[in-house]
Amino acid sequence: MAAKRDYYEILGISKNADEAAIKKAYRKLAKKYHPDTNAGDPQAKQKFEEVAEAYDVLSNPEKRKLYDQFGDVAFDGGTQKEEAYRNFYQNGNGSRSYHFEGSSMDDIFGDIFGDMFGESGRSSGFESGKFYRSSFGGHGFDGYGFQRQTFKQKGQDLNSEISVTFDEAAFGCEKRIQLQNEDGSLQTLQIHIPAGIEDGKTIRLGGKGMPGTGGGETGDLLLKVHVSEKPGFVRKGMDVYSTVQIPFTMAVLGGEATIPTINGRVKCKIQPGTQSGTKIRLKGKGIISMNHPSVYGDQYVTVEIQVPRDLNQEAVQKLKEFETACKKSGRSVA
Repeated sequence: MAAKRDYYEILGISKNADEAAIKKAYRKLAKKYHPDTNAGDPQAKQKFEEVAEAYDVLSNPEKRKLYDQFGDVAFDGGTQKEEAYRNFYQNGNGSRSYHFEGSSMDDIFGDIFGDMFGESGRSSGFESGKFYRSSFGGHGFDGYGFQRQTFKQKGQDLNSEISVTFDEAAFGCEKRIQLQNEDGSLQTLQIHIPAGIEDGKTIRLGGKGMPGTGGGETGDLLLKVHVSEKPGFVRKGMDVYSTVQIPFTMAVLGGEATIPTINGRVKCKIQPGTQSGTKIRLKGKGIISMNHPSVYGDQYVTVEIQVPRDLNQEAVQKLKEFETACKKSGRSVA
């Protein structure tokens, strides 16, 4: 039985065309006749419907088999026609929407509308497998079976820097900074510097970045922290390193030295015969842990022995006597 509508002719393909050829022909014609690119042209609208109808049948193996045997009359029977077009046309106030079986919306419309958006349909708001009811009287894609979607996107994060002193980083503090907005105005922010933060770490301020799009949340402000040095102290993680100078006599005889720490001065016992380069550990005198406020690092103090200068004659004589006594006892003064 002859077909009333030649779907192969509508798509411009042979009856032996494979799936790839059918899809390629459809992409080309759908793009050519799509009402968005032919506003006010009723013939283009009709051609677009014919092309979509032809593709719906020929891209479906079962429908194509029926069409090849009986022509389009195979779908004229009430129940058969309902089944053939159920996923393609939905009637309602003269409206039509399109559902494309056997192919991804991203795949089909990425090529059709890529030129219109400068990118594929995937990033233009299409969702595969969706069925939308609409009419050709709409605007943009809303009227042709595609929903123009506004994707929520978080605003861009902003990056800046902040400088703090050694003690501000060790003990924490509140800082005020000013940032220049895009319009040239200044924005003042109160920044909490957490105790124990290290040089190079980043503080994230939620919602202080660029506004989002489509109702998306505002981006964040990322502040890179620069910690200045403190004379006499070197920080390594949670531990602090310093030096202390003691008199020659204290190194020999022992005694008590006053040692500066980041929390103030402490007294430390020096054992007799302490050698230069000896390290003293002051437990818990380092930096607080950011993650565990009850945990502190240590302070390691390197002992340096002061060599006396400009001795008077009496002092020189005593040292010589000391040296002689050491030699007699068989001990070195070094």
